This record gives sequence, structure tokens and C-alpha cells, in this order.
Amino acid sequence: MVTQTKARERNGQAGLSPAQLGEVLELLKGADSVELKLSVPDGDRRSTVAALALDPLQAQIRQVVFFDTPDLLLNQHGVVVRGRRVQGKQGDSVIKLRPVVPDQLPARLRRDPMFGVEVDAMPGGFVCSSTLKSAHDDVLVKAVFDGGKPIRKLFSKAQRAFYAEHAPDGLEVDALSRLGPINVLKLKFNPDGLGRRMVAELWYYPDGTRLLELSTKCPPLEAFNVAAATKVFLAEHGVDLLAEQQTKTRTALTFFSGELAARDTNGG
Repeated sequence: MVTQTKARERNGQAGLSPAQLGEVLELLKGADSVELKLSVPDGDRRSTVAALALDPLQAQIRQVVFFDTPDLLLNQHGVVVRGRRVQGKQGDSVIKLRPVVPDQLPARLRRDPMFGVEVDAMPGGFVCSSTLKSAHDDVLVKAVFDGGKPIRKLFSKAQRAFYAEHAPDGLEVDALSRLGPINVLKLKFNPDGLGRRMVAELWYYPDGTRLLELSTKCPPLEAFNVAAATKVFLAEHGVDLLAEQQTKTRTALTFFSGELAARDTNGG
């Protein structure tokens, strides 16, 4: 029985219980990596950028589109379907399943170099996910984003099989709605005093709201030490570790689902 706790949206202050810590330890045994995340309230965004000496001119521009039904049926089944364009590089696509238990995943998938298992942790919660990825020429990704090519063209044969295995019966990839795009600035930086790389992502939603997320990745065996060191570092730089947490994907899906609902209501 999967009992993983997604990061609490209304109670980011809560720590993990002993039972949850035990569950995390079990998940770490089968994970390939751990990503530690912290979302920054928009009111603290400028002070955080200044405190960490983030240079926006060093950031990479990205564009993200999610694919789901207007009522987010895929999300309800723990399936995330996403495409991404990256400035100056190939784009990519992802089929993600969460939550998962690593030792219950098929061996054939674990052997696939494009498949990975990661534990995402943020204040108050965690989730283990599996991701099957493929790379694509930017021209193709843009054509799918713009509606010039069917959505299925963005996904490999292996991804489509993975999708069919976990999506609701009868829900074809080409029947999904395009939820996006969202413009993103991604900055990799090595802050003085921490001794490891961090990533800052600023997501610009179409209604003008923004979400700044700080993160760092590490091997599973280093997760607790890295989490402690990162927590101390951020606190010393005035970053609020007790702020209400948001997730990029959930925020995006909620926004675009509401937009589609309003469009249908207004007959657009």
C-alpha cells in the first residue's frame, strides 16, 4: 500500500513523523536520486534573489506544456505528461508516474537509460516518482505545442506504452488538452558556503503570478546530510523555511484547468 505524503499545501511547517521517516528510508534504497525542493513566497522573491546573488542574465529560458484532460483526469491517476523546449538545446518529453514504490517497478524499465526513479522532498512532505524521458528536435516540440502536429509525435514508442499502462482506459494521448505554455527561467549556481550546486527556477504563469523554486539534487545515501546542510545555508541567508509550499506542476495544472473551464462556460 502506497502511503507517500505529497508536500502539504496548507501546512508546509509540519515535519515528517517517525513513520514517514521510515518510509523515506525505504524509498531511498531503491531510488536513483533525491531532489530537495523549497518554494519561495512571491513576496520574498526579490530578497531571496539578492541574498543568494542570483544573476538572471545567466538563466536559461525554457517553455513547458502539460497535457491532461480539462478535469485533470491524468493527474488524479498519478500520471503527468509534459513537453519542454530549452533555449539553444533539444527539447524533451516526459511521462511521469507518482507515487511509486521502487522495488515494485518492472526490471525492464529500470534497465532503460531514459528511465529514472527519484524522491522529491520539500518541507512537510515527499513523493517518489518514476520518469520515462525522450529527447526531440525543437522544431518538432514547437509544432506540437502550437497544435501543428499531434501530441503523440512528442513521445517515443516506449513512452506511449508506459502511458497506456497507467492512464485511464480509452484515454488516448491525442485526446489530451494542451495546458500551457509556461515560460520558465532556470539558473544553475554554486553558492559560496554551501559547496554544492543549486538550481533556481522562476515559473511565469499567464495570469502574472510567479513561482520561485530552489532545489538541489544528490545521491540517496547523501540525502539527509545534504538536506541538513542546505537548510542551515538557506536559513543563514534569510530564506523562510516555514513558508507555505507550492509545487510547479500542481500550480500549472490548476491554473490551466480553470482557464479551460471558464472558456467552456463562456462558450469560447
